[in-house]
Amino acid sequence: METRPYIPWEVMNHFMIDVFEAYGVPRDEAAICADVLLESDRRGIESHGCNRFKPIYLDRIKNGTLLPITSLEILKETETTCVMDAHDGMGMVASYRMMEKLIEKAKKYGMAGGAICNSTHYGIAGYWTGMACKANMIGISGTNARPSVAPTFGIDNMLGTNPLTFTMPTDEDFPFNFDCATSPIQNGKIEFYARSGRETPAGLVVDREGNTMTDSAKILTEMRAGRAALVPLGGLGEATAGFKGYGFTTVVEILSAALAGGPFMLDLSGKDANGQDQMYHLGHFFFVINPEFFMGLDTFRRIAGEICRGLRGSTVAPGAERIYTAGEKEYLAWQERKDKGVPVGETIQRELVELRNELNLNYRFPFEKD
Repeated sequence: METRPYIPWEVMNHFMIDVFEAYGVPRDEAAICADVLLESDRRGIESHGCNRFKPIYLDRIKNGTLLPITSLEILKETETTCVMDAHDGMGMVASYRMMEKLIEKAKKYGMAGGAICNSTHYGIAGYWTGMACKANMIGISGTNARPSVAPTFGIDNMLGTNPLTFTMPTDEDFPFNFDCATSPIQNGKIEFYARSGRETPAGLVVDREGNTMTDSAKILTEMRAGRAALVPLGGLGEATAGFKGYGFTTVVEILSAALAGGPFMLDLSGKDANGQDQMYHLGHFFFVINPEFFMGLDTFRRIAGEICRGLRGSTVAPGAERIYTAGEKEYLAWQERKDKGVPVGETIQRELVELRNELNLNYRFPFEKD
């Protein structure tokens, strides 16, 4: 049962746009950024929603590691490909422009792929693949990130949490949407735990001695100091197939950096040789596939839907309530929240009030007492 207060979607959307604009983001681009963050909360993925509004975007604009003006440069373009340099602007804006371009290319040629270098955090990866799906196409995307994951048999944080995301249209009310990091947990989730005063589950983070860590606030401090690392999917060793997660994480790192000729691994730490803040220079990749160029959209949607229904209709394990397919829980979260708004905990409440007062904006939130 949700006990946190809700803020109506429209109110939160307008507030975030106003704040982004006050921090120097052009209003039309601020609307893109706000929608990307709210999409995460709509899906119930709070690690990438309002929880990150201030620390990942506003604070970075303030400290100069994220530019509010996004000056996109096309480095190379063909009928089916595009490479962009985001010049350290808003990663969400750069990704939106890229997906607009790739969708148009895929409508004409059947497939399109693009890559962006020198970018910044692009929000929830499923937003970009979802843009393709709304155009009745398949979307694939990934991004590298600041190093926080150790390779198999290692303890150094070398790779990012590097999501590998797919969204595919179905004949159901929601698409097949597989959007997750290639590590068992991502930085945003640990940040969410720390803000909520909760421990990180054991076995997901290791210190320099290979011991597991659970204190969320300490994990964030130790990881940024290079004294702790996330494990890849499957864990650190081979016995639980950690090498598979390590391999997928590396695939995303290579595609995110090499397709656009950008930086990678330790060069994405956001710190220079003297430990001072610097630009992150992240890379992203995107692919769009048009089913009409294969056996047609209707055939694709029907078969994809039948596969999902078949999985959900298979035998449920003892003690389990039911079987889900990727994207279903997010759809159900939206059905629960669409008429209520976005739930905000005490930390987010304080941040919203502080931002409003700092910028002298005319808002009063539902959680404020008379």
